[in-house]
Amino acid sequence: MTAVGLLLLTAYCSPLTVQAQYAQPPVGPVPTGKSNEVLKQVNIEQKLGSQIPLDLKFRDETGREVRLGEYFGKGRPVALTLVYYECPMLCNQVLNGAVGAFQALSFTAGKEFEVVTVSFDPREGPDLAAEKKETYLRRYKREGAEEGWHFLTGDEASIKALADAVGFRYAWDDESQQFAHASALMVATPGGKLSHYFYGIDYAPRDLRLAFVEASEGKVGSPVDSLLLFCYHYDPAVGRFAPVMGALRVAGVLTVLGLVALILYLRRVTRRREEEWEQELSVGGPV
Repeated sequence: MTAVGLLLLTAYCSPLTVQAQYAQPPVGPVPTGKSNEVLKQVNIEQKLGSQIPLDLKFRDETGREVRLGEYFGKGRPVALTLVYYECPMLCNQVLNGAVGAFQALSFTAGKEFEVVTVSFDPREGPDLAAEKKETYLRRYKREGAEEGWHFLTGDEASIKALADAVGFRYAWDDESQQFAHASALMVATPGGKLSHYFYGIDYAPRDLRLAFVEASEGKVGSPVDSLLLFCYHYDPAVGRFAPVMGALRVAGVLTVLGLVALILYLRRVTRRREEEWEQELSVGGPV
């Protein structure tokens, strides 16, 4: 390992740089009374390694009928969010958290990754999807992102099939006249297999970047990202990347050995120069 690689490994392996995610997905809205029963139906069941059904049909923000598979198979990982566009609170926070994380990445939607946002309310149509897309592209401010962030609507059968496939459990609450649901951002491989779940409404950009690199099997990212993946592993129990203690120990040992070697080398050079100076003085005699 080169000195530069050693320094990068040590710097990026610091556990203090990891941002915590929710251990369990928050649920909203929180119903009262009889609606408490609704909460029992709400959850996100991780289905890591499961295949997303890419033959499902939806409509994009222009009203065009599309197959889900159109957004996969391009060699790029896919970020997937399930929301509904007229949600009064939590869904907007999910999208706000997603766009904030995307802005912090050097990767750009449509180039290094795709984003698919699907409404799980079958009553919503392309007009609402188009409004949401306009809103979030305006916030994202990345050239070409309109080709990489897709806002879809669909019928109940397609929505239910997708939600079941990714483990997204939601329910309609008659009392509040809203959907009760959890929140998460999911990452899938270019082939459509689920690889990462990030709970909550605040997604750490470093975790998301590592998820994209890992899901793409290194097809996106840089050598530094490879070092980061050496230092961190995805922990599905908490939905984030955690430091690999073995890597931290190796980095620490290598750092100490490197410093010791540097000190010994400098001492040796200094001693040699002192001996050469003494020889010059002895040959030249006193001034």
